[in-house]
Amino acid sequence: MLKKVISTTQAPSAIGPYSQAIATESLLFISGQLPIDPVSGRMLDGDIGAKTRQIITNATAIAKEAGTDLSRVVKTTIFLTNLGDFQEVNSAYGSFFADSPPARSTVQVAALPLGANIEIEFILAI
Repeated sequence: MLKKVISTTQAPSAIGPYSQAIATESLLFISGQLPIDPVSGRMLDGDIGAKTRQIITNATAIAKEAGTDLSRVVKTTIFLTNLGDFQEVNSAYGSFFADSPPARSTVQVAALPLGANIEIEFILAI
């Protein structure tokens, strides 16, 4: 099976020993994205909706580097430190996936890297 590392400066660099994404012949796996501005390298301030939009913008840049786009997303997993943010995340997330939204799981976790309160990972069919 072909395995290709995908990397772009238009999304935050990995903060550990992992790739931004890995492409196979049929799938693209985008590692969990935090709400980091790729230009400043800093965690985005603001509400959870703005953070959700930043994450999806970062994933869009990674998908583009792989030669695809988020219309090919088949599954996402959203990690939240507070499920009370669920509705606001849904609103921001839904603006990107209005038609044929992907399968999705949302789970509450105790903590996320760099003190983030949201992380999203993506799987795309390519």
